[in-house]
Amino acid sequence: MKIYFPQWQGSGTGKSIESGAKGILEYLDDPEFINIPLSDIEAGKNGIQKHHINNYDAITEQLTRLKQEINTTQPDTIKTIGGDCGLEIVPVSYLNQKHQNLGVIWFDAHADINRPCDSPSCNFHGMPLRTLLGEGEEQMNPLLFSTIRASQIHYVGLRDIDASEQDRINDGKIYAPTKINIDDLVHTLQSKNSTHLYLHFDFDCLEPNDYSKTYYQVTNGVKIKDAETYITTLKNHFTIVGSSVLESITTITSELKPIENLINLLMK
Repeated sequence: MKIYFPQWQGSGTGKSIESGAKGILEYLDDPEFINIPLSDIEAGKNGIQKHHINNYDAITEQLTRLKQEINTTQPDTIKTIGGDCGLEIVPVSYLNQKHQNLGVIWFDAHADINRPCDSPSCNFHGMPLRTLLGEGEEQMNPLLFSTIRASQIHYVGLRDIDASEQDRINDGKIYAPTKINIDDLVHTLQSKNSTHLYLHFDFDCLEPNDYSKTYYQVTNGVKIKDAETYITTLKNHFTIVGSSVLESITTITSELKPIENLINLLMK
C-alpha cells in the first residue's frame, strides 16, 4: 500500500511540510499512491490545544481516517509520503500487529519520544514514539493497532534530545549511539531476532550541508551517501515492510536532486 498523507498539523504551524510532501509525490509520479484527505478543522496559528497537544482535533480526525483506510485495505506493506512524524503512530502500530519481530529504525535528528505533558512545544510530531509505546495521551490510544516495546526502537542520526526524552531513552536502554556503525546495528537487530523492519525517515536526520530543505536543520547529521549505505544494508539483511519520507519542505523538483536515491530506495 502506498499512501500520500501530507499531515502538517503535528508540527504546530508548519504548512510548508504539506507542500513539501506534494513535491515528493509529484517527483515520484506514481499513481499507486492514494491520498488521505486532511481535516478541515482549523489548525496552525488558530488551532486549539487539547491534552497538551496543539491542533489535537484536526490530528485525531485525519489519523482516524488513515487508520480506517489501512484497516479496510489490510496491506502487507506500507510506504508513506508525508507529512510530519506524528502520522507514524498508525502505520507503525499496524505493521507491528501484522508482522512479528518488527524492528523500528528511526532516522531522525529528534527523539520524538516526549509525553505531551513534558513537551516544550506541545507539537505532536515530537510525541509519536511515546504514543506507540502506549505512554502518550490515553485518548489517542484508539488510533493504535498495537503498542511497541522500547527494545524495538533504533535511532539513526539522533542528536537533538530533550532532557525528558533522554531519561526515557536511558530507562528503556533504547539503541541510540552517537555515531552509527551499520554492522553493529545489523548485529543488534539480529540479536533481537528482528526479521522485519519499518524505516522512518525524517530528512532532518541528514547533514544540512548535504540537504537543507527540511523543516528543522540540525548540524552534524548523517551524510547522504552514508544514509544510502545504511538503507541498502538493512534491505539486504531484513524484510522491509514499511517506510516513510517525512518533513521535506521544498516544492521545487530540482532541489530534490541530492535526495533522489534516498527517495527511490524508500518509496520504490
